[in-house]
Amino acid sequence: MTPPLTGIRVLELSRILAGPFACQVLADLGAEVIKIERRKGGDDTRQWGPPFVTDHKGSSWGSAYYHACNRGKSSVSADFDNPEDLNAIKDLVLNADVVVENFKCGGLQKFGLDHQALTALKPDIITCSITGFGQDGPYADRAGYDYIIQGMAGLMDITGDPHGEPQKVGVAVVDLFTGLYAANAIQAALYRKSHTGHGAYIDMALFDCAVAMLANQGMNALISGTPPRRLGNAHPNIAPYQVFEASDGHLIIAVGNDGQFQTLMRVLGHEALAMDERFVTNAQRVKNRIDLTEALNPLIKACETRTLMQKLEAFGVPFGPINRIDQVFEDPQAKARGLVQILSTPSGDCVPSLAGPIIIDGVRQMANTPPPALGAHKPIWQTPIDS
Repeated sequence: MTPPLTGIRVLELSRILAGPFACQVLADLGAEVIKIERRKGGDDTRQWGPPFVTDHKGSSWGSAYYHACNRGKSSVSADFDNPEDLNAIKDLVLNADVVVENFKCGGLQKFGLDHQALTALKPDIITCSITGFGQDGPYADRAGYDYIIQGMAGLMDITGDPHGEPQKVGVAVVDLFTGLYAANAIQAALYRKSHTGHGAYIDMALFDCAVAMLANQGMNALISGTPPRRLGNAHPNIAPYQVFEASDGHLIIAVGNDGQFQTLMRVLGHEALAMDERFVTNAQRVKNRIDLTEALNPLIKACETRTLMQKLEAFGVPFGPINRIDQVFEDPQAKARGLVQILSTPSGDCVPSLAGPIIIDGVRQMANTPPPALGAHKPIWQTPIDS
């Protein structure tokens, strides 16, 4: 199957995570992505290790972090303050469909690479600018980092133990969401361009995306007028829907409706508890969350994890183990779905990669080349895409 974005050329002027991740999604879907990296050091994340990926000769291919978001791309070394390099980049724009950048507001104007200047070069160009706070507003000139945005947008205030300090998510979730939103917006702009011939300017802000990510928690606050607070591993709108401690470890039990709660109590041998007026409906269970947890804790603590999970599965009660990441890669479902893929470098070395999650018509959409060595594709970058 021909990948859906075959024939689309993307010029990536971004680094770190949100922009590169967006471009990796586009590369997985078949777009040609040409990543422009400064000659000395390239993308900052090439040095963000250990661990580092090395070939059979011991040469570094960059950090594992870099390899998480630069699959399927070409790498071209260029410095914006070098006139020859800058002219070459502008020439490349003429054969590009999309430019993705994550410079500070106005940061590309002095190089003639801002959207207005790019439109003068190529009227139908699609430019996606990714910043911390967007192109306007009182914070527009601030640098935006995922960690800071998680705090400012309220995500950390609802994450972590209610008696402990606020916690960030274990991966840069705002960067990743922003990358996904950006990839969606770019494809929408490409679709519109196919009908109208018009380019587009896409203004993506980490802060905007983080606020959008508040989802039900944000709506809870808007509707109730009361800001939600940290509940640890509990759910603000459902109970029981949390981590429980068994005799030999922890597991997640996620009861989504009253019938599942009745079944859970049958599994635990305490069906009468399901008829307790405090727990009959989900609304009552949420209201009496503390009493419910205190009633369930000793019942689950008396169970062995594996045995309890087998019973829960047999009776159709949603549950899950809490795996270490190495255990995730060994999970039968992860293996069956091929969630770890092996990519080959030009020298024949093999690099493991997390699989792209998009499957279309039974085909996993994933670029088949690992992230490139710095500046490895200079002979290719000025080739028209239809040649």
